[in-house]
Amino acid sequence: MKKIIIEHLHKLEKKEQKILNAKKSLIDEKLEPIMEKVESKVPENVRKAMDAAFDKSFRLVFSNGTKYIEKLYNKEKIQFNYNVNDCKIDRTASRRNLKKIDNHALQSKFINASISAIEGAGLGLLGMGLPDIPLFTAVILKTIYEISLSYGFVYELDDEKIYILNLICAALSKDEEQKILNSRVDEISTRIDSHVLVGLNLDDEITQASKILSDSMLASKFVQGIPVVGAVGSFTNYKIVSRISKYSSIKYKKRYLNNKK
Repeated sequence: MKKIIIEHLHKLEKKEQKILNAKKSLIDEKLEPIMEKVESKVPENVRKAMDAAFDKSFRLVFSNGTKYIEKLYNKEKIQFNYNVNDCKIDRTASRRNLKKIDNHALQSKFINASISAIEGAGLGLLGMGLPDIPLFTAVILKTIYEISLSYGFVYELDDEKIYILNLICAALSKDEEQKILNSRVDEISTRIDSHVLVGLNLDDEITQASKILSDSMLASKFVQGIPVVGAVGSFTNYKIVSRISKYSSIKYKKRYLNNKK
């Protein structure tokens, strides 16, 4: 059992390193200077409004919105399937059984990324876009919640909320900052799974995640006061949710397997 789990962990580590050391594509290299110029021209009041909108959205969901997100998927069924698959792995940690536990996480990644693309088609700038930010935030958290449940983890406790916020930050960061945040994610998960208090302030983590998510939207969706048309909004939302879900799946499965090991 231990040998197969270690082998599987090595494969996940390779996938993680591929994300952390991803080279820029030719398109990204050409677009980056343009996007930096666009960012520099975004009015400060727009930046602050975006930051505040995401900040408020996270607080709303964490304080009273999770119960509404849970109406969008069958929590009990996901937990039941996890328990069945986990028992199978305890009996026989075969590659087949280890793959089965991924099934719902893979399905939720595709569905939620697609939902975000449809929702993104309606996003615009300020008056058009800000009212939809709570919906987009809910899609992101729904995606992570389902992945979390797929690997047997809860998301209600403050330390787990802090872990989730750091997943978002690391997934959307780049280069050395991403590597630093990735190490922070590992440190937080180790403390949680060792039953040691994380010792971080939830309010501060919400502020950081809101800023990083807001910056990701600004860089790819806004050109001063021009509303973003559907195709651009769809692509950006899909890309953001895909990056978060891909990264989160790797980190949650590593947590699960490390606990098994």
